[in-house]
Amino acid sequence: MNSTEILHLIGGITAGLCTLPFLTGLVRLFSVRVEDEEALLVTRFGKLEKTLTRPGWHWVPARVLPWVRTIPVCLRRDFRDFTNIHVNDARGTTVTVDLWLEFRVADPARALFGVGDWDKSLQALATHAALSILGNRDFEQILCDRSELGELVRQDIKAETERWGLEVERVLIRNVSLLSEVAQQVFDTLAAQLERAKAEVEEEGRQRVALLEAQTSAQVASLVAEAKGQYPAAVGRAFAALGNNPRVLAAYNELYALSQVRPHRTVAFHGFERNELRAMDAAMLVPVGQEAPTPRNSLDERGKAEA
Repeated sequence: MNSTEILHLIGGITAGLCTLPFLTGLVRLFSVRVEDEEALLVTRFGKLEKTLTRPGWHWVPARVLPWVRTIPVCLRRDFRDFTNIHVNDARGTTVTVDLWLEFRVADPARALFGVGDWDKSLQALATHAALSILGNRDFEQILCDRSELGELVRQDIKAETERWGLEVERVLIRNVSLLSEVAQQVFDTLAAQLERAKAEVEEEGRQRVALLEAQTSAQVASLVAEAKGQYPAAVGRAFAALGNNPRVLAAYNELYALSQVRPHRTVAFHGFERNELRAMDAAMLVPVGQEAPTPRNSLDERGKAEA
């Protein structure tokens, strides 16, 4: 290979290398590339001409014309977080909730041409649905049934979002809370309810204790009455047993008689025979160490004599 052929070879390679970028640019000029989970809308004079959804390169020679426009639309799953939505529940309590929406574009043409700003429209629609559905529930139901209420919100906005080319897959109700002043009122109400429940429990306990005491007293009284009823029979059986032994019975009677004597009211006389001193005579005796009382008439006569 002589120098001329080498120069031709080098020139050909250089021309090929220079032509390759030109061809690549020419292909890109008359074709479009569609990514996965993406749609490309081709419009002519503002009117939709066709929709490309298959991933890859597509030959669109007319795109070089000024009145032809290509608009990419993402078909991947998207989400919106709408925060601080104030809802009045069934009791009039102001509740603050957040809405989490997961959706995807199902119809690119409707999503692009069916609504001017579907982002703001979606927020307004979801907020209105939340107000209408949550407004019929109590705070406890909103707090406990968030999954069911989120599904109700999704079903409520489903028909309208389908007209916009959107498919709402999931709606979550999050961060359910109360305003500070409302929360304080709720806490005060709960505290009052707890105090009332405590008083009711204490009152019920007192009533049960009183009932138990009454039942116990009735049982004790019944047993005491039964015991008292059995006492005379027991005494009779004891006396019957004593009757079999006269000496023991006589000793018992004597002891019983002595037990009936009250020492502080009993006066005993010693040194007298039986029937020698009557009770009347004993009552008129003057105790040892005392003088006999002087009649009142004698005192009066003594006073006159001295005068």
